[in-house]
Amino acid sequence: MPIATRREFVKKSTQCCIGAGLLASAGAVITGCSRRPYDLLIVNGNLYDGSGGAPVRADIGIRGDRIAAVGRLDDEGCPQVIDAKGLAVSPGFVDVHTHTDLHLLAEPRAESKIHQGVTLEIGGNCGDSVFPLTSTGRREVQEEWRREYGIEAGWSDLAGFFEVLGKKGSALNYATLIGHSTIRSVAMGAADRPPAGAELEAMKGHLLCALEQGALGLSTGLEYTPGAFAATDEIIALCREVARHGKVYATHMRNEDLTVEEALEETLRIGRDSGVSVQISHFKTCQQRNWHKTPKLLAAVEAARREGMNVHADRYPYTAYATSLKMLFPLWAREGGNPAFVARLKDPRGFADMAPFVRDKIAATGSWASIMITQAWLSGRRDYQGKTVEELATAAGEDPLDFTRRLLIEEEGQVGMCGFSMSEEDTRATFAAPYTMVGSDGNAISPSGLLGRGTPHPRYYGTFPRYLGYYVHEKKVLPLAEAIHRITALPCEKFSIRERGLIREGCFADIVLFDPATVIDRATFVQPHQFPTGIDWVIVNGEIVVAEGEQTGKLPGRILRG
Repeated sequence: MPIATRREFVKKSTQCCIGAGLLASAGAVITGCSRRPYDLLIVNGNLYDGSGGAPVRADIGIRGDRIAAVGRLDDEGCPQVIDAKGLAVSPGFVDVHTHTDLHLLAEPRAESKIHQGVTLEIGGNCGDSVFPLTSTGRREVQEEWRREYGIEAGWSDLAGFFEVLGKKGSALNYATLIGHSTIRSVAMGAADRPPAGAELEAMKGHLLCALEQGALGLSTGLEYTPGAFAATDEIIALCREVARHGKVYATHMRNEDLTVEEALEETLRIGRDSGVSVQISHFKTCQQRNWHKTPKLLAAVEAARREGMNVHADRYPYTAYATSLKMLFPLWAREGGNPAFVARLKDPRGFADMAPFVRDKIAATGSWASIMITQAWLSGRRDYQGKTVEELATAAGEDPLDFTRRLLIEEEGQVGMCGFSMSEEDTRATFAAPYTMVGSDGNAISPSGLLGRGTPHPRYYGTFPRYLGYYVHEKKVLPLAEAIHRITALPCEKFSIRERGLIREGCFADIVLFDPATVIDRATFVQPHQFPTGIDWVIVNGEIVVAEGEQTGKLPGRILRG
């Protein structure tokens, strides 16, 4: 690999003699003799410490899982030395919006993320978490999880899930939110109505339990069932509990196209009325007819921040989204879950009532050529993956909507898709906003095995290198130092994650070495299972997890509790 040949990884066996009592900040000269050696030294790098400040030429001494010294360090006798000459050295990247949870139990190496430089993932987004589980709920998901991930659900709450995950180990650090849709389902099923008093109290109970056990906050998926059935007041009531604990409300807003302005207004009202810290998930405006709304949306967030609201957003660096194919259909059609949705599809009158909504959505997106099938979950049929509905319908001699209906019925409602409907200019403007972070909206998967199936969105493999390589290096949307701040210290500050996100003495040693001139994604929509280039060294809690582009097999990741 081009980057790997420019530096060496040297193992030495003698003791290191540096730095007694003079561990200092970047730029300091360290002299003297320490009582014990550094376990790892990174030398000659261009250090971006995560604060957003200009880079400095500095070395990093790591002892155990912590950064012991930053400055000009002597590498004599240290057991492991990485020469980072010509490379950027930064804190590990934080993926603030993921759906990784069971994936770490199925494959703890987290290959698609660790190769991007991600050292911390925040799961439980869009209203869905894998806890709490009632005994009935466990039975309902057991077969699905066994089929998809080869695992058994033996937990009931967050503490139980953390215990199972901790025993398995992971290549990266993991934290999670609790999902509103999940606790709503546990408290009142899939009903489209306001919760009764006892039901709301039950939801609060599950929420408080998770917050006390270490959840970073609450997430909603207000475009999905059953979260979409919740009125604003229900969310405000729950967010008041989140605010009392000083934690975060992350929301997939109620709409991201025709009524996105109203959805943002609701989000900001929830923040004002509850006092909660707000994170707007995958901030975007879908469909060309709505692109003109983006400047107004950005201005509204900026105005709320000037008023004192703690509100931020995240975005992935692609103009296509990924979701379930059933999301092309109206909300009422999806009420009651997949079995009820499929039954309505089978009913000619029910399908006729849905059709105008779907046709309008497709017209606004562009055409059926803008809808690509990523996975048919039930059958796993690979001949459909990576092809558009227009292609598949033409080959089958069917109308695209009729083809979509048939596919959803055959797959019992479980079909993945990508929709190409967002603006490149809007994406750049969103990343330029000072309150924006980066979230993949993807899972930690692998090119092979259980997690290598299907044709997932390339963001699973390419989010952070694309952000740094395309938007920062090529398009100059923002300076590299500021871009690194947005994916390191800023998310740690937002989610109250202590002693991470900065390269400072005493912080945990989560570190990435990359080449700012060559870092880029390689994953495509047709061939997504490809690692990026330009990120060859990744260190998690002081352990080298990726060395010269190859994963070492170490699993030093930890569970981080809020």
